[in-house]
Amino acid sequence: LSHRHLCLAFLLVCVLSAISFFLHIYQDSIRHGLGLSILCPDRLVTAPVAIFCLPDTPMSPNTSSPCPQHPASLSGTWTIYPDGRFGNQMGQYATLLALAQLNGRRAFILPAMHATLAPVFRITLPVLAPEVDSSTPWRELQLHDWMSEEYADLGDPFLKLSGFPCSWTFFHHLREQIRSEFTLHDHLREEAQSVLRRLRLGRSGDRPRTFVGVHVRRGDYLQVMPQRWKGVVGNSAYLREAMDWFRARHEAPVFVVTSNGMEWCRENIDASKGDVMFAG
Repeated sequence: LSHRHLCLAFLLVCVLSAISFFLHIYQDSIRHGLGLSILCPDRLVTAPVAIFCLPDTPMSPNTSSPCPQHPASLSGTWTIYPDGRFGNQMGQYATLLALAQLNGRRAFILPAMHATLAPVFRITLPVLAPEVDSSTPWRELQLHDWMSEEYADLGDPFLKLSGFPCSWTFFHHLREQIRSEFTLHDHLREEAQSVLRRLRLGRSGDRPRTFVGVHVRRGDYLQVMPQRWKGVVGNSAYLREAMDWFRARHEAPVFVVTSNGMEWCRENIDASKGDVMFAG
């Protein structure tokens, strides 16, 4: 073979090796990681911001555009620590959205919050890439659980909030927008409706006319409520009176019970009337 043929063969081997290497990296990232991130070309963003397509997150038509556009009047970057469980993170999300809008800042959530809320709700706030989070010169601010005057005039362009805010005083003026953010994905709504449509009243077999959700929080609240909040956890007598109140005022109700202490609920909630469903 001539020298030219040898060079061409060597070049072909290099190209094929490079293609094989990148295909291996791509397949490995799909198998083990988050999938591909989509960089949003936002001219106002001074550092790269990524929207992650997390595994098992429902996509179109239930999700918004992968690159939400911030109004041109907004600047800076605000986020919030995703601390606590599902309900706490809903409060953190809503508070971040409200305070960022109030101060003319752009709001981003961290991947952990997206992984918690996005599979359930049609949220629209973009996700901050971990490398941007780690390299941003944040000022940190721990919030208390009520809207304060100073929160309306925060001059920090890069602010990371923390705490467990859930007071309506933060976002009452945005309640329609918050309701929209916390809209269930269509497939979840349909699954829930299909369960409710199958419910029948035990004694008559009739379909219920009123659905009453009964949320019984126990678990850590058995200690947190009396020790930290100086309150009490609802007992069986309270639940019985509350359910009787609905029975007296609404026709053919059915009570759908959810709790992190379902065993206690089954032992302490009277289901003998045939109008109680223990959902889990």
